[in-house]
Amino acid sequence: VRRARRPVTSAPGLDGAPPHLLARLTHLEQRVRRLSALLRILLAVFHVVRPDLKRLRIPGEHKARLLRAIDRSRHVVGLRRVLRLVGLSPSRLNAWRRAALGCDLEDRDSCPGSAPQSLTVEEIGRIREMVVAPEFRHVPTGRLALLAQRLGRVFASPSTWHRLVRERGWRRPRLRIHPKAPREGIRAKAPNELWHIDTTILRLLDGTRAYLHAVIDNYSRRILAWHVLDRFDVASTVRILAQAARTLGRDAPAPTLLADDGVENFNGRVDELLATGFLRRVLAQTEIRFSNSLIEAWWRSLKHGWLFLHPLDRVAKVRELVAFYVEQHNTVLPHGAFEGQTPDEMFFGTGAEVPARLAERRAAARERRLAVNRARRCAVCA
Repeated sequence: VRRARRPVTSAPGLDGAPPHLLARLTHLEQRVRRLSALLRILLAVFHVVRPDLKRLRIPGEHKARLLRAIDRSRHVVGLRRVLRLVGLSPSRLNAWRRAALGCDLEDRDSCPGSAPQSLTVEEIGRIREMVVAPEFRHVPTGRLALLAQRLGRVFASPSTWHRLVRERGWRRPRLRIHPKAPREGIRAKAPNELWHIDTTILRLLDGTRAYLHAVIDNYSRRILAWHVLDRFDVASTVRILAQAARTLGRDAPAPTLLADDGVENFNGRVDELLATGFLRRVLAQTEIRFSNSLIEAWWRSLKHGWLFLHPLDRVAKVRELVAFYVEQHNTVLPHGAFEGQTPDEMFFGTGAEVPARLAERRAAARERRLAVNRARRCAVCA
């Protein structure tokens, strides 16, 4: 509107144009259509992803590529439109240009002049030498930072050492050689062949404690006996073992009791019970290389899956909660190791048909699902 109208020279029709001009025009039109299609796709992807360049940290090589693309397109589209399209502010564009022109150090991510308090390349190199050095492998990283200061090599805080080790992936030569742990725990082949016994402590709301004792069968994962007491009593082990003995047959062999080295499992009363030949006791991780993890895993399920969901204010409340969970665990909840059978079904041998029945039901449900989904048709499918 403000400028005067420019003189325009009209071209004659292209009917009599040279063949090379028509071929060039056709080539350019095809190229414009192809570039327009690619531009539509890239704009659609850009609007879906929507990268926030205001908060995104871009590496140096990608930043230089983006600057070159902006400089080449600003004369065609316009700088304001380009910046609005990519979501970049003019101030940050100028900052990128100044950083690209002002610093040409390949070994630094940013210009040292903008962060003069950062460590130099030589200091970072000395930190790496001390971190990976075998003669300092016995020194923790935090104390190694103080040792480097005493030696006059690097004066940096322990947090800086930890950050560099974490970011740069430096591995300290502190590999420990452990004996190979068993990949699978000890497994029984029949009920009442191997028992696990353990004690755990619960802290109540008033600061007092409740003591839980339990015996679990290794083969079926069934809780054979349990007690909840308000005080630690070494005689409770004898009581729950006598309670678990009610599941034994008249001529059944003596079970093996796997226990840790707690005083509740190694005392005079338990020794008297073992002297009768009722049980054979072994110490976990000492007499055999297996741990008592089966009962400990059940403690974790009991606590985090049920007890900690309620306010534990008194011992009677804990006893009620444990009784409910034991009943659910033994008779209702199927165990993942038994293909849908419960511990009671495994212990008494009454659930042998459960895996086959569940497999048939899964197959029938799969067929019904296929039939329902194939019967539903949208406009495109129709």
